[in-house]
Amino acid sequence: MTEQDVDILITQCTSGNRRAQQQLYQQLYGFAMSISMRYAIDKHEAADIMSHSFVKMFRSLNSFNTAKGSIYAWLKKIVINEAIDLIKKRSQFSIMEIETVAEPSISNSFIEKIEAAALMDIIKKLPPATHAVFVLYAIDGYAHKEIAIQLQISEGTSKWHLSEARKFLQQKIQGIKK
Repeated sequence: MTEQDVDILITQCTSGNRRAQQQLYQQLYGFAMSISMRYAIDKHEAADIMSHSFVKMFRSLNSFNTAKGSIYAWLKKIVINEAIDLIKKRSQFSIMEIETVAEPSISNSFIEKIEAAALMDIIKKLPPATHAVFVLYAIDGYAHKEIAIQLQISEGTSKWHLSEARKFLQQKIQGIKK
């Protein structure tokens, strides 16, 4: 489906065309689910994140401006924000003011030997707050300052959670390698 086809669907959706809404949902489902799975503990939680995201998207679709960006970028932001809201409800972030954290490194040779699904399973075992910071930083490319704002924590706390995630992942990956 071309970008122009998606724009036509969006226009039809804002007119209340249910068939167009179904087609847009089907077009964006896989994309939204893949983002949801990064943040969720399991498929059920990912489905919840995704369904809430689609409700928000369809409710505010008339405010979407194709000139400002793609529907994919807009939906990604909605899904990430919905996931963050869920993570905030599910966990309490510790309020730590840690500014200098030595970041352990993980050799790429370890990661290359692990399948993506196995790596995601390990990531899902991180504590909720640490999981959120790791996914935002390492997968979605947010800076610590952005993460701090999103999660209402300090940059130092964000860095600490990333360091803890890296330590945890390094231990788990080395355990798999043995």
